[in-house]
Amino acid sequence: MSWLIFWLVIYLMVIIFLTTRHVKAGDIENYLVNNRKTRTFPLVATTLATFVGGGTSMGLMAMGYESGFAAVGIGIAYVIGFFILSRYAPRMNRIGRNQKIYSFPQFLNTKYTSADDPGFSKLFSSVVSGVNVFIFFFLLAAQFVAMASLLKFAFVIDYIPAAIISCLVVIAYTAFAGLSGVIITDLLQFIIIVIMIFLIFIPGINADTNGLTRLSELPANFLNGTFYGWAFIIALPLFLSPSVIIRMDIWQRILAAKNEKVAKRVSIISGLGMLPFYIIFPLVGMTMKIILDTEIEPKYVTYLFLERHSSLFILGFAVVGLMSALMSSGDSFLNLIAISAIRDFAGWRKQKSLADKKHIHKEIRMAAIILGIIALGMALLLPKIIDLMVVGIATIVIFVPITFLALVRKDVFQYRKIAVISVLSGFIINLFFFTWGTISPEQFQAKSSFIPAFIISALTLLAGMRFRRKS
Repeated sequence: MSWLIFWLVIYLMVIIFLTTRHVKAGDIENYLVNNRKTRTFPLVATTLATFVGGGTSMGLMAMGYESGFAAVGIGIAYVIGFFILSRYAPRMNRIGRNQKIYSFPQFLNTKYTSADDPGFSKLFSSVVSGVNVFIFFFLLAAQFVAMASLLKFAFVIDYIPAAIISCLVVIAYTAFAGLSGVIITDLLQFIIIVIMIFLIFIPGINADTNGLTRLSELPANFLNGTFYGWAFIIALPLFLSPSVIIRMDIWQRILAAKNEKVAKRVSIISGLGMLPFYIIFPLVGMTMKIILDTEIEPKYVTYLFLERHSSLFILGFAVVGLMSALMSSGDSFLNLIAISAIRDFAGWRKQKSLADKKHIHKEIRMAAIILGIIALGMALLLPKIIDLMVVGIATIVIFVPITFLALVRKDVFQYRKIAVISVLSGFIINLFFFTWGTISPEQFQAKSSFIPAFIISALTLLAGMRFRRKS
């Protein structure tokens, strides 16, 4: 416990120093997109930290324990997705700079809405921003579940107070720091994660599996990635890959890039850099599956592995490192949904209120507090980190069709009503299949709900466009 407190104090001192030195609380441009001056390395670090950060890393370890190499399929899909992103990142950065765009929902609002039709603007912004916020609630709740799981073991407290403490820490930091603070914590936690990879995870996996030879003891569907079925593993590169280009956290980082070249470079480096993490983290879970005699809840895999392979000094460093990673991912997601909730309901706000930067800044902070508390409620009601992570990263695929249309064509305004129907139909289908899979897992795999959702969204848009052209 003493070493844990020691590392916690060190971490807090570093964060307070960096935040007070580099974050300008009154600068709304800095709060939202870091003044659009971010260079390659910090952007790569913050991108990788979000995609392989605390909640994701612990989720992948838990998923490796539950399903084996199925988790690696997500990493492969993301690598493909980042190379797709590199094709469009310069254009996204240029549009954001020229049109003063701060988020992904705002981009869609500028393409599909008009001031001449305020009624439709309300409908469209409500659907796009509301669904995006709903999706990122799952990812934010996953961070709270992971933080609570660590605190439960590290400080020997119950899950509920641990989740509440986690929520309060993330809310407090997010409300003050904004994106510039997110980049600072992401940079720090990415360095910590890399140290832990070489210091604990790789040596531990190698020792427990006798140089990976004991992996053969696992079931065949663990090793070939088909635990959730062939449909899941095939659909990941087909449907999940394009979702990289529509993630709100990715848009925020591309918009914050110094120029178009940096935006493209960050996409390529991030894609290549994340794959090793998506292999190592599932291997941790698979290792624990081999060596444990009894079944445990997947969310506890990370701490038990760290405790097994660490001295008290190193264990304290590792726990605080993962807590920092979780806080970093948590403040990133909370920052996104707070910004979207305030700025992106364009049809509901007057241009005068949007121009009042101090007023918006205050509202975003209030939204961060309220939305953080709501996400805490979700973490308490649904404390399954794998389900939260997979649903959060997969449901967003319903935006792929209308986003690609907006990026490649200039005349998308004529398809605005079809776009709303596309998103709503995909969202409803996803919710239906996820609920069905949760209630009756023997009939349908809930984690595959994004497959029919993507297909319905795409077919609805294509059919609507064809009907529109004929009309």
